[in-house]
Amino acid sequence: MTTVISNYVGGQSTVAGERTQTVFNPASGEATAVVALSSVAETQAAIANAKAAFPAWAAKTPLTRARILFKFKQLIEDNIDHLAELITREHGKVHSDAKGEVIRGLEVVEFACGIPHLLKGEHTESVGTAVDAWSLNQPLGVVAGITPFNFPAMVPMWMFPVALACGNCFVLKPSEKDPSAPLFLAELLRQAGLPDGVFNIVNGDKEAVDVLLTNDDIEAVSFVGSTPIAEYIYSTASAYGKRVQALGGAKNHMVVMPDADLDQAVNALMGAAYGSAGERCMAISVAVAVGDVGDALIDKLIPRVQALKVGDGMNPEMEMGPLVSREHLAKVTAYVDSGVEQGAKLLVDGRTLQVEGAEQGYFIGGCLFDEVTTDMTIYQEEIFGPVLVVVRVPDYATAVRIINDHEYGNGTAIFTRDGDAARQFTHEIQVGMVGVNVPIPVPMAFHSFGGWKRSLFGPLHMHGTDGVRFYTRKKAVTSRWPTGIRTSAEVVAEKGAEFVMPTMK
Repeated sequence: MTTVISNYVGGQSTVAGERTQTVFNPASGEATAVVALSSVAETQAAIANAKAAFPAWAAKTPLTRARILFKFKQLIEDNIDHLAELITREHGKVHSDAKGEVIRGLEVVEFACGIPHLLKGEHTESVGTAVDAWSLNQPLGVVAGITPFNFPAMVPMWMFPVALACGNCFVLKPSEKDPSAPLFLAELLRQAGLPDGVFNIVNGDKEAVDVLLTNDDIEAVSFVGSTPIAEYIYSTASAYGKRVQALGGAKNHMVVMPDADLDQAVNALMGAAYGSAGERCMAISVAVAVGDVGDALIDKLIPRVQALKVGDGMNPEMEMGPLVSREHLAKVTAYVDSGVEQGAKLLVDGRTLQVEGAEQGYFIGGCLFDEVTTDMTIYQEEIFGPVLVVVRVPDYATAVRIINDHEYGNGTAIFTRDGDAARQFTHEIQVGMVGVNVPIPVPMAFHSFGGWKRSLFGPLHMHGTDGVRFYTRKKAVTSRWPTGIRTSAEVVAEKGAEFVMPTMK
């Protein structure tokens, strides 16, 4: 019998409507399940369920909510291998990388456990005579998350732990390509004691997404995906008066200076360009070789890329797994074809890779291009595959200029021994996340994650203190109480109504 992956609403699995989509194991190309795609009515029902659960959840103390998240954290740690296997079976990344994804998501759960401190407002005694003022951070209501296939556990955990800790109810629309990991997280939340209806999952496609963007009971929408969809999410949800953070695409450059430690730089490039088969929004896809470092860099990269161990992600010896789908494999292959057609020099061609025993899997080997120019498609567009392009520039200033000229501004890095150059780079580069001798500068959970330019739509980044700000609204209170002691405030009150802007004395 075919396994049917359903929604999770009101603390239990609920079978969605008639439309379905097949879920595949990308290492074998075999169908493993079908996921039910929610209708408008089913999505609205999930939102209504969350709305009904909101008053009681918001009324719980921050400490009570934190204790549930502490239990959730422990349950994730106890089940990390199973969760990673679910990711590998449906996404394709190697099992060790899948565990790393879970750990980076777990860090946000740990951060959210500190919500009693994070929700504290500000207080000023005696802003005026016998007048005090303070601020409150209160939950929004029902909020939604729309998440991508490449991090089916981590990206949802970058959203919902903070949202729940702040007192909101959450509706998640995960990728229909790999929906099992989010559903397992929902079960762990239930085991941790989360009340029914506070966290809900709606599987689906654009039909479900459009309900989340337009329904009056959704207060905020968080999204991670491609830039065209991020722009659509932002413009549509904003038009309906919702708070939005929409993280889009990337073309992350790594600048290799002539004085860089080349072995360190090459190790960094291998992991950052080919880890998770390049299906990371923070993957390094452009190596910018400054000055005369290009030849030496290429000489070290070629044998490393050729030696990549590619196969089923459940095999612990593998360094890279398949791409997520047959359609995505065709898309990445077409990008490689276009690079060759436009005159780039393909030094390592992963299109010829065959994985013995997995001929129907969605595999492509690591690809390496040299002599790439900034007008080529493989430079301008996000490929989202194991394709690294090398762009040679004469100097540091040119490296900075081409990065700042690119439409994306998600992540970047510089490899150098020169502290002055590194400091200048971090100051003048127009990118949201910067690494100095760190190839994938993903901030820790107590900082915030987000890019610049067309890599982010909306003013606030994800998780960290920006996450708390995104999932709460601030209320300012000014208070004065009558007192038995005659004060200057009472003397003023005796004068009767005043019709000028009040000031404090």
